[in-house]
Amino acid sequence: MTNLLVINAHPKVDDDSSVTLLVLRYFLETYSKRNPEAHIEQIDLYREYVPVIDRVFLEAQEKVKRSERLTEEEQRTTARMTELLRQFQRARQYVIAMPLHNFNIPSRLKDYVDNILIPRETYKFTEKGSVGLLNDGRSAVVIQGSGAVYTRQDWYTEVEYSHKYLHSMFRFLGFDDYRIIRAEGTALRKREDILAEAYREAYEAAIQLAP
Repeated sequence: MTNLLVINAHPKVDDDSSVTLLVLRYFLETYSKRNPEAHIEQIDLYREYVPVIDRVFLEAQEKVKRSERLTEEEQRTTARMTELLRQFQRARQYVIAMPLHNFNIPSRLKDYVDNILIPRETYKFTEKGSVGLLNDGRSAVVIQGSGAVYTRQDWYTEVEYSHKYLHSMFRFLGFDDYRIIRAEGTALRKREDILAEAYREAYEAAIQLAP
């Protein structure tokens, strides 16, 4: 049975007017029809608790190294980080739905990535450099909505850091299969044209992921 993890990084979580979330819904409908026995989990980053790297986290890490007792807040933080990490490790396929925020990923998604980039869990250090530990044929799909168009090989393409960051992070973890579906130009183009193109890409991606 395939485990698919849906990482919803849209601040409005379930807004029917969001092209990002409409494309996500279409992707999941197509995927589920092709693979009805798949186990699908979803985490909504702007609705659920996602620990951040702050004073509590850093002090908890130091206490763990010294084998000292954690406060209740520190225990809650470390337990949730472990929960998020294990959920991510259990999956084999991943779909991230996100809007583009000022040329980069939403801040809550960055916090989430900090919870799953853990040495000796998802990557390790070697004498020849870092090695991803999730190198067993996993797949990642990013569904991204944006007001501008970022595929014209112009200035906007150069500063589209979200795709560069996510692509690099998944490769770092050992993924070979990574793709992005863009619902781009919402401030410039007709909504129906944007959705038609994105739905076509989402259909192709869902068919390729579903056995």
